[in-house]
Amino acid sequence: MDNYTRPDFSSSALITIDVLRDTLDEQPLEIPGTSAALPQMKLLLDFYRDNNKPIVHIIRIYKADGSNVDLCRRKLVECGAEILTENRLGVELAQELFDNDSVRYDTNLLLNGGVQKISDNEVIIYKPRWGAFYNTPLEDHLKRLGVNTLVFSGCNFPNCPRTSIYEASERDYKIALAEDAISGLYEQGKKELVNIGVLVESTNNIIGLAGA
Repeated sequence: MDNYTRPDFSSSALITIDVLRDTLDEQPLEIPGTSAALPQMKLLLDFYRDNNKPIVHIIRIYKADGSNVDLCRRKLVECGAEILTENRLGVELAQELFDNDSVRYDTNLLLNGGVQKISDNEVIIYKPRWGAFYNTPLEDHLKRLGVNTLVFSGCNFPNCPRTSIYEASERDYKIALAEDAISGLYEQGKKELVNIGVLVESTNNIIGLAGA
């Protein structure tokens, strides 16, 4: 890596993507590997919390009538599938990410494009489609914080994390991916990320670099 792509962890934010209860083991939208990655996600979160660094949880919420659901899932939801549905416990962030179970969405705020603050350095943002930057306030939020580097973790690399990483690259963010704090990562995907300048490392290595 060179100075253009090497992450600047002193000006970084941690991004979690779609770590929602419905995606965990034995849940309606189970994504294999997400539950197994929760301990590493929590390590990253605790490091960023302890060091007062920004954290953004990017989440999905489906309206009960299906009107904001992706086309590839809309028929499923219209036929009665209760996945990521507003005001259900399954759409909330996985409780393993927190030390208590008190975090709940302000659904109206989020669906209307607001940023929900859950602590001084930690917020939730709703995305309407795969990418974290598409029709969301994420970019403006990061600019206000002076962030130039993003560390990604979360659920189902081939879909939302991958899209969000490429969107971040398009916006010239320096990027790191915690390869053991994400589900669905595959070897060709890792190679493709390295080819666009993404640092792909373990959670422990990223924490070591960020704390150096």
